[in-house]
Amino acid sequence: MTIRHWRPVRLIADNAGVYRVANVAVYGVLLVGFGLGLAFPQLSEAQHKRLADDGTADLVQSLIADPWLFALTILAVNTVRMGVLTIVAPSMIVPFAGIALFGYWALTTGMTLVPAAEIGWVALIPHTLTVIVELQAYLLLLLGVYLLGRGWVSPRTVGADNRRRGYLRGLQDLGWLVLPALGLLIVGAVYEAFSLRYFVHPLADWLL
Repeated sequence: MTIRHWRPVRLIADNAGVYRVANVAVYGVLLVGFGLGLAFPQLSEAQHKRLADDGTADLVQSLIADPWLFALTILAVNTVRMGVLTIVAPSMIVPFAGIALFGYWALTTGMTLVPAAEIGWVALIPHTLTVIVELQAYLLLLLGVYLLGRGWVSPRTVGADNRRRGYLRGLQDLGWLVLPALGLLIVGAVYEAFSLRYFVHPLADWLL
């Protein structure tokens, strides 16, 4: 079986238009959030304060010296909090709910990415690849919950004769798309942990 015949690849190809629109929308919303954070620094500062208040900033500092443990923590957060609790689980209860929740997350994350100090701009150079990889993983999940919602709301679009079968068909497609999404999340977590540990400070010494 070639890569083109792998079920997730076929799902993306069969829904290429939706996938392209989703890419433009997700990266667009993220950039809008980043622009708002630049234009209105108080928005970015509020996001940084939230990360400090909920312990996220301290957790990052405590784990950054051990990149493998840091990567495992990143993977757990991205998989459970974002993948399961934000995108997939809500969409299994209310059609397309995870898409709306993710849109809000993308907007606020864009604000959060606005650096508070010079070294933050340096960190953004390697971190940009992290953002791209992780967003691609989330986009696969978003495509999956779109297919789930479509089959649920309009079962005939997936060749089902009732909502229950349409839901199950969409759930099956979502399950296939989870596989490459998880692979991308693993790659993104390892790269993020090691880039923050080994790339940022040498890059800052060179650029600043």
